Amino acid sequence: MYASAEELVFDIAELASFELFSPVVDETVWFFRDLLGMIETARSGDSVYLRGFEDPYGHSLKITHRDTPGMGHAGWRANSVPALHRRVEAIERSGLGRGWVEGEVGMGPAYEFTTPDGAVQRIGFEVAYYEPPAEQRSVVLNRVQRRPLNGVPIRRLDHLNLLSRDVTENRRFFAEQLGFKLSEHILFSDDTEGGAWLRAMTRSHDIALVKDGVGGGGRLHHVAFLYGNTQHLMDACDVLTDNGLEIEAAMASHAISQAQFVYVLEPGGNRIELVGSAGYQVTDPSWQPVVWAQDAIDDAIIWYGSELPAEFDTYGTPVVGPTNYRTPNRYAATEAGMILGGRASV
Repeated sequence: MYASAEELVFDIAELASFELFSPVVDETVWFFRDLLGMIETARSGDSVYLRGFEDPYGHSLKITHRDTPGMGHAGWRANSVPALHRRVEAIERSGLGRGWVEGEVGMGPAYEFTTPDGAVQRIGFEVAYYEPPAEQRSVVLNRVQRRPLNGVPIRRLDHLNLLSRDVTENRRFFAEQLGFKLSEHILFSDDTEGGAWLRAMTRSHDIALVKDGVGGGGRLHHVAFLYGNTQHLMDACDVLTDNGLEIEAAMASHAISQAQFVYVLEPGGNRIELVGSAGYQVTDPSWQPVVWAQDAIDDAIIWYGSELPAEFDTYGTPVVGPTNYRTPNRYAATEAGMILGGRASV
């Protein structure tokens, strides 16, 4: 059997930044800065900018005040200026472009667009690299800075999971307009896609798209941050629990992506995943996407470890419909949206 000769596009390098909406910005900042050790780098208007100690730019997380939680935008970095222009031209042909926006805190000008579901995205190339103060520089010269001594510090931004009205339509958009490659997907018995995990370069996935069971899509299921170490996940669970945050699901492993995880709702109501490892790498240019049938969903999502609660399948931000979500975290106890009848969010 011969491999496919289809040319692969590698115009997108990474998920470089993410904007999170929170109705309680101070408490959300406390969660990320004081408990998870992110570094605050700037404040402007209703927004606070932070980064993990291995994130290379001025910020990887922007927290902005809104009355309801959810995603502001996801920021992607192109591999070059020509790559950026190629992707902008492709996006404009799709009719989903919004135009150029100014840069902010380590990120240069970016082109803004939406997914078919309306989730706001940006793509740019110009960046300003973070320069730590002298006392925070590491003797390991290939590290951005030394490991912080507050909280249980995450390393960097990892991936994004969006709820989709139509998984296939959104997957095709990311593939055709942005050059993403499909790593794995879930196919229901009627051959519709329940979820798709796509990569920009070689990581198992940079974005996951999962069926939105009650909403119109474009909502946030979770944004993920990397630890890369199982012990740090356990330490984070200790700190989060002692500070009154309920762990939604902890110390388990996905078969999809092969990554360990902890899920927790931050005080503003958004689901956050803490990843123990970055999962597998796809270096095979002829990789054939892994197909998970409907009867294999449970194995795909929980390889081993803690079960996910029923609410995991009925909550996304902004929320849709009523919920009985059992959490002391402030916003999450009000409303929610359904994702899937089967568990399909990584």
